[in-house]
Amino acid sequence: MEIKCPHCAKRNRAPAKKMGSSAHCGACGEPLLSAPIALGQAALAELIADSPIPVLVDFWAPWCGPCRTFAPTFSAAAKQFGGVMVLAKVDTEAEQQVGGQFGIRSIPTLVAFFNGKEVQRMSGALPPAELDRFARSLLGIASK
Repeated sequence: MEIKCPHCAKRNRAPAKKMGSSAHCGACGEPLLSAPIALGQAALAELIADSPIPVLVDFWAPWCGPCRTFAPTFSAAAKQFGGVMVLAKVDTEAEQQVGGQFGIRSIPTLVAFFNGKEVQRMSGALPPAELDRFARSLLGIASK
């Protein structure tokens, strides 16, 4: 899958099987997972199936006010948890089939995946402390 570096904007080929703290940009050397990664249907399917670390996906849309309000909170979580968890975003306006596939009825909706399966789900624009608890609970599931 391709990931755009959040630091220098270069595209990097990063196999989902090798996600984690070792995923760094080939151009600038900075961590690739220190910001949310935008995914389409194929990249999301690959990441869910092959990632060795938990994946937290924010299903959102550009016209959604709460989604735009929540975006900085989700980005801050990526800086905090990137490398031990993948934080990704799926634009449900552009990727409508993905929203339908995962039964997304309201946005923003966070869906957590581990070992190819959905393990948790929460809807709404979470405050930072609640997102932190949600992410830590996902890490707790992954450590079992």
